[in-house]
Amino acid sequence: MDDEPIDLFYPHLGAFVSEWIARRYARRLGNAFVWCPEWYQHSEAMSRLDALWRAWESLRHDGQLGMSLWWRDHADHHMTYLLDPDGPFGTCRSGHSEFPVPDLPLVDPPEGLFVDLRQPALSA
Repeated sequence: MDDEPIDLFYPHLGAFVSEWIARRYARRLGNAFVWCPEWYQHSEAMSRLDALWRAWESLRHDGQLGMSLWWRDHADHHMTYLLDPDGPFGTCRSGHSEFPVPDLPLVDPPEGLFVDLRQPALSA
């Protein structure tokens, strides 16, 4: 196991959101943009913000185009979906809502349609 420390600027996602995202991605909230102060209660937001943080940590080392690429390809893309009134914070217009948007409806696929790709193929 590698005991080398990970080269992170921010110690965790919470620090990145409070010290970077909230301060640099400020928007006037209302009809066009919705944010939940309890963003960590929303699984989609956690996943998207974690992806933003990890991309930022990687691209910050590129002194030429890193931050421009991060803004264009990562921040603007994910924040557009997060702040959208129909996005994961859509029910949180005046604070965190305990009325989350339900998961997408699913019907179980037929048995055997999908193969577990984590297992090596058995030779005949």
